[in-house]
Amino acid sequence: MTDVLGVLVIARNGDRTEYYQDPRTYESSYTESTALGAAESHQLGSFLRSTYMSSSSPSYIADMKTDLVDTHEVHVHAKAGGEGTVIFDSAIALLQGLFPPNPANKIVLANETTVIAPLGGYQYVPIETVEPGNDRSLEPWTDCPAFEQHIADVYSSSEFKETAKAAGPFFGAVRDYVFGRPTTLENAIYDYISTELSHNKTYAHRLPPTLVEQARGFADFHENAVFSDKDVGGIGNLAGRTILHTVLNSLTRIAFNGDPLQFLLIETSYQPFISLFHMLEIVKENPELGGIPNYASALAFELRRGPAPEDRDFIRIKFKNGTNGDFETYHAFGHKSDIAATEFIYRIENYAITSQKQWAAACSSGLDGEWLHIGSQNAISSTVFAILAAVFLLGMFLLSKFVKSARAKAQSTRIRLADDEVSQSHPPQSQYPNYGTLSNVGPGIAPF
Repeated sequence: MTDVLGVLVIARNGDRTEYYQDPRTYESSYTESTALGAAESHQLGSFLRSTYMSSSSPSYIADMKTDLVDTHEVHVHAKAGGEGTVIFDSAIALLQGLFPPNPANKIVLANETTVIAPLGGYQYVPIETVEPGNDRSLEPWTDCPAFEQHIADVYSSSEFKETAKAAGPFFGAVRDYVFGRPTTLENAIYDYISTELSHNKTYAHRLPPTLVEQARGFADFHENAVFSDKDVGGIGNLAGRTILHTVLNSLTRIAFNGDPLQFLLIETSYQPFISLFHMLEIVKENPELGGIPNYASALAFELRRGPAPEDRDFIRIKFKNGTNGDFETYHAFGHKSDIAATEFIYRIENYAITSQKQWAAACSSGLDGEWLHIGSQNAISSTVFAILAAVFLLGMFLLSKFVKSARAKAQSTRIRLADDEVSQSHPPQSQYPNYGTLSNVGPGIAPF
């Protein structure tokens, strides 16, 4: 029996067409999947299957159904904002490799006819798309004033200015190969160069050596500066802080014997990888991780049984950068081995943004600490409620004065009949029971 109880995997999307993000707001342009990207994600899915669903693997999840997917054991989330269509396509391709077609995926009808699912038993795994309009866990950096200010602070920093000055010769040399696109450090041009290098034969034959490597180096510097922070709870780590809630909640569910969840896949873009590596202090010992992960990269959080006589569960962190190579193990917070799950949660949970309210507070102020705790949010909500209540009462008072005045005028001009007026009696107003407020609580991961 292996020691792996379950795993959470954060996977980056596969190859796509050129993708532009506004350097000031990170609002994104349209992009679409390529056949190469689908193949990369499918390869990652096959790799994850051989790692966690093969009985010969040391990381085999023994209690998990591996031939036909059990949707109680396997959950999939896919980011819908930004590169959303590409990310969803990548999730589909990954799942095709993770749970390939199986002839056992069939049904016997009442007339004893056996029907096998299309494509030789294709397995349809549900995917929950995470829309930034109602859940900011996978794209918290857009429409966030505090993060935009953080970007401006990065661009105005002395380190960024010095790097931009050093990059001057490169941007001068590459100008003829980006066809009018801005050649500054703020406008990362690596995406365009790498896309053309992969898909445009003429461009690949013309591009001088080392230019794509230099472009990648400056892009890594740029994205690492934007999506990290010197403080664990800083606004620069926003991408890691919002996804962290899902990570911790999922690990807790896997550890609970009464919950069937054993494999959670989060298909997303590159930004959370950078923030998490900084928040977990992995980048201190491995500075090469301070940059953009390759397409179809995967970051795994394995929940493992502790060695005897240890009765605690431990977390092992693995990372695979792109389609080449195998998982490599990394250690959080300066540890030299797996970290106890209780310590991992204790050291990081206070930095997780767990609700839409907390995200809104962080984005409107950029403040951290007590500002982001639920108690502070309740205080803010109470203040807003009090203001609204005062406005409502004032409106009701003015309305009542208007109604009294209108009735008085109507009374003075009313024509009275000779006989007594007859008024229709009405039954008393029905009383309705107060059912209170329903909490939206379920076994799944709460969106925010």
